[in-house]
Amino acid sequence: MTENRQPIKITGKRDGERLPSRILEEQIQKAVEAGHRQLTIHAFGQHGIGGRLWKNDGEPITITVEGQAGQRMGSMGYPGTFINVLGPASDDVGWLNAGAIITVHGHASNGTANGMAQGKVYIAGNIGARGMTMTKYNPRFEPPELWVLGSAGDYFAEFMAGGVAVICGITPQNPENVLGYHPMVGMVGGRVLFRGPHKGFSHADAKMVPIDDDTWQWLTDGLKEFLKSTDRMELLEKLSIREEWQLIVARSPQDKIGVKRRSMADFHQNVWDKHLGKGGLVGDLTDLDRSPIPLITQGDMRRFVPVWENRKFKAPCEATCPSGIPVQERWRLVREGRVDEAVDLALAFTPFPASVCGYLCPHPCMTACTKGSAFMTPVDVSQLGRASIDAKIPELPPLSGKRIAVIGGGPAGISTAWQLRRKGHEAVVFDTAPTLGGKIASVIPNSRIPAEVVQKELERAQEVIPHVHLQQKLDRGQTEQLVADYDFVIVAAGAQKPRTLPIPGKERLVTANDFLADAKQGSAKPGQRVVIIGAGNVGCDAATEAARLGANDITLLDVQEPASFGKEREDAEAAGAKFRWPVFTRQITEAGVELESGEVIPADTVIVSIGDAPDLDFLPEDVATERGYVVVNDDYQTSNANLYAIGDVVRPGLLTDAIGAGRRAAETITEILAGKRPGADRKMVIDINRVSLEYLDPRIIDYEDMDHCGSQCSSCGTCRDCGICVAICPQAAISRKAGDGVDYEYVVDPERCIGCGFCAGACPCGIWDLVENTPLG
Repeated sequence: MTENRQPIKITGKRDGERLPSRILEEQIQKAVEAGHRQLTIHAFGQHGIGGRLWKNDGEPITITVEGQAGQRMGSMGYPGTFINVLGPASDDVGWLNAGAIITVHGHASNGTANGMAQGKVYIAGNIGARGMTMTKYNPRFEPPELWVLGSAGDYFAEFMAGGVAVICGITPQNPENVLGYHPMVGMVGGRVLFRGPHKGFSHADAKMVPIDDDTWQWLTDGLKEFLKSTDRMELLEKLSIREEWQLIVARSPQDKIGVKRRSMADFHQNVWDKHLGKGGLVGDLTDLDRSPIPLITQGDMRRFVPVWENRKFKAPCEATCPSGIPVQERWRLVREGRVDEAVDLALAFTPFPASVCGYLCPHPCMTACTKGSAFMTPVDVSQLGRASIDAKIPELPPLSGKRIAVIGGGPAGISTAWQLRRKGHEAVVFDTAPTLGGKIASVIPNSRIPAEVVQKELERAQEVIPHVHLQQKLDRGQTEQLVADYDFVIVAAGAQKPRTLPIPGKERLVTANDFLADAKQGSAKPGQRVVIIGAGNVGCDAATEAARLGANDITLLDVQEPASFGKEREDAEAAGAKFRWPVFTRQITEAGVELESGEVIPADTVIVSIGDAPDLDFLPEDVATERGYVVVNDDYQTSNANLYAIGDVVRPGLLTDAIGAGRRAAETITEILAGKRPGADRKMVIDINRVSLEYLDPRIIDYEDMDHCGSQCSSCGTCRDCGICVAICPQAAISRKAGDGVDYEYVVDPERCIGCGFCAGACPCGIWDLVENTPLG
């Protein structure tokens, strides 16, 4: 953008000919894009001046309009736009205004502030018909405001749905009625402050209320700004007499229940028939029953009915979390001030809420967050994850007598054993390592996760799973015996055999797992120059650790574009590691790594990180394998019905995937032991199109704390108990019914409900659905 802060004047004529409105608007937009922030427009009736100036880079734009202002002045105005019209204005000033401040130094015609959602419109005279109609209000922003020095025209505030209108009554067009004919019809939101006489308003839709101290303070503060903008400060004292002001607000749906409206039958009997006779205009031609048929049906006659589907569906975050944690439920508890319960809830789904959710997980829940579909920042679940280090062990049920053997004491094995014990079944863990925890305890660097976090969560897991047999290497016969002795066996042995390269000098290679384990124990000495073959996330961890141990020349090689991502990649790059691809290794020599191109990369240590393979020699012969991995169905059951396999013995994956697979396998076994069909009760994911994100702040980049996160969770599929459905229902057909403790539900009175679907359209969480009515009989 060209920087230009000089004032600029744009005329609405060229060569003596009036420019079309579109051309003038394009000139204004180009001037703003060029950096001009003070514009004077000499108008000749052009429309839409000052609207849609969205490319202002956050800098205010001041537009002064001389001459004859056309229709839709400042329509779709953007925050930071200030428009001064030096005379009167035509129809629809501030139409669909989204934040501009528009000042008209004269009268304005019909439709002033029509459909306005944000911003302010100041009128230093009177306005025409249908001012402040169909306005909106988004709770994230300040309500829209209309200030009129004089009076309003007919049908003022018709279908007003939000915002504030102030009618000062100075030199009104009708001194006996400053609100015009038939104001506030269909008003459902907002308020109107006015001064002067009026001739009534729609009492069915609005009501008069006293002006409280806060409202009066708001009005007096606003009057100063309004009068200053319109150059009428001499009127401040005259307009500051509190007793002369009145306030009208929209009735709530509950208010409208008691308001008596004239029914069609009453109109027919007391107006139509009274003046025209029985049967009206055609009464002398027929005696058929001509009583009116309701246009809007209720009860069984409705075509559609609203259904409250609270917790029927999974939120996208819950559906993509490998551990199945209902993230939206945790944020609900945070909103309700029940942080301890939110923290403890995670232990129902994973034994590693702090280690994984707080540090190690790439957070697919945040990637799937509904807010991402609207380019909003997903809620930061890592804050809640790290707080989970203090989660308390859930109360455990008595043992059922069923016993399950778990082969593998890493994260996947601990996860499945944890879930089985939570359901009352005894889980016995067998592992070859001297300590419990697998790679999460022995390989993952302390720079990725504090050692005390892992230790505390492993100690907590051992309290729940007391039967652990360490340094137990099983052969095929012993595994077959486990299958015979236990109700089920779950294999979670991981991938223990590092893959290597079949090249000369391969004996010089150090596997990534060995290097990371030595680094964690303090015995690794990589030297100054390190080359890592394989630039995935494990290779990046090795690079970061090598840098911590003193290496200053680190190179990661790969045959393709590296698959590393997230914090592992960021930390390696921050440590100065260089990535090279595609390159192919010919041999490892004493000097370093020789590439197929003949280039030699000097190295004191060469680390290979191209993955690990599972050791399946201990499995029974009836367990099917393919390409070195165990074959399982969707529930992780192998070809042996009593043996399940999870984690890296099935397919390479993330730590979180292995933990989630353990939960899923335990869930399946629990359902089988209970005589249920596995997966019968699993919920579908909610359609994000049902969720309304308009209630959330799109400007947030960083979240301050857990309370801030909880407030900005859209709570997909779980009711926030906000009451918006009650407030918006035009028939007051929805009510909240309290249950035991904190339980509640929203219910619909079918005799009031007309099946309009307002509840489903307005629900922030997608709880309400509109379904076709199928009345019995």
